[in-house]
Amino acid sequence: MAIAALAAAQHGVVARRQLAVGGVTPKEIEVRMRAGRLIRLHRGVYAVGHERLRREGWWLAAVLAVGDGAALSHRDAAALHGLRPSNRARIDVTTPTRGRAGLPGVDLHRSRLDRRDVALRAGIPTTTVARTLVDLAGVVPREHVARALSEAERLGVLDVDRLEAVRARVRGRRGRGDAVLRAVLGEHRAHGATLTRSQLEERFLALVEDRGLPRPRINARVEGYEVDALWPQHRLVVELDGHPFHHTRRAFRRDRSKANALMLQGYVVLHYTYDDVTRRPTRVADELRARLG
Repeated sequence: MAIAALAAAQHGVVARRQLAVGGVTPKEIEVRMRAGRLIRLHRGVYAVGHERLRREGWWLAAVLAVGDGAALSHRDAAALHGLRPSNRARIDVTTPTRGRAGLPGVDLHRSRLDRRDVALRAGIPTTTVARTLVDLAGVVPREHVARALSEAERLGVLDVDRLEAVRARVRGRRGRGDAVLRAVLGEHRAHGATLTRSQLEERFLALVEDRGLPRPRINARVEGYEVDALWPQHRLVVELDGHPFHHTRRAFRRDRSKANALMLQGYVVLHYTYDDVTRRPTRVADELRARLG
């Protein structure tokens, strides 16, 4: 019963040390191994009943085999978070200690793991999204990092401030990975894809109020379209291009069609990105003031 309960919660795999805590003796483990009811995957890690495991079972088995403090990381953590697919036969695991080297099918990475960089996902100790992106930048091509970053935003799990904080904590590992991540983050900011809709709207409103400009209507409807900010008496529309849905071809065409239709009705349509709102607020305020009088 102890073995079955543990396996049910752990994708069909168990570790010898966990069984010992549950009261299973070494002799009982040996008996079950000989009977084929415990199947050795790594030293001290077993599949219960069969080896037809899903990939989550193999991931957890690798983490358990490396030892306490280990976490799924790099390419496989990105796959678990849904940021990119991983079809590799080998599994990335990071450990802050010496760990168990030479495990079959495991790529072991030794690095300090802050407790803030590890979380349980699907019952597997895994590096967080931010730490995963930092690590991923060192092992895959730049375009793969960019796609993973965009996917994190699409899923609503990207926190750029936290990502920068993790970069700062592991900055001692400067190298190709750090340069790749800095470049990808720079491109990401430039295209305004770092904040949710509500967050970017809040920052834009704060800019408007700080500069003494009249407050607009937010998410207003005009001429049959929804716009991000509207000053109806001045026929001024502002679109904040920091939303994940602004970055598909279909959305790009839709936004341009909307802007053209509004301009034909006599509206001025201004577009601002995350980078404009956070890094060039004076320019934004001057342009708004010129239109608002």
